[in-house]
Amino acid sequence: MKIALKKRLLDALNACRAIQSFVANRTFSEYERNLMLRSAVERQFEIVGEALHRAESDDPELSTLIPDVHRIVRMRNRIIHGYDSVDDELLWQTIQSHVPPLAQLLAQLLESDEALGDMRYDDHIESND
Repeated sequence: MKIALKKRLLDALNACRAIQSFVANRTFSEYERNLMLRSAVERQFEIVGEALHRAESDDPELSTLIPDVHRIVRMRNRIIHGYDSVDDELLWQTIQSHVPPLAQLLAQLLESDEALGDMRYDDHIESND
């Protein structure tokens, strides 16, 4: 796996884990009332979508490994371009139902690549692409 692709998958994984951390032990009501929390979560969704969009540009076969990649990118576009009509309930449901399996899949993809070495999800890496 090329380093640029790994970095993008790692960025998406980091963002998924950030979302999970931000909402841990929170209720939907707390999420809905907390502008800073919603803003932080939405920003991480933007990162997930953009990182996976770029990853798919690096490797068009990515959609066979991450079947929902196009839906994820569309959600990112909806958050950015439809900023005034973001559906908090839909995002909350996505956080609860789709973020954990996506994070698990991304971790598995990264761990399955032998060239990954000692790189971990919280490491900061740079690429020269």
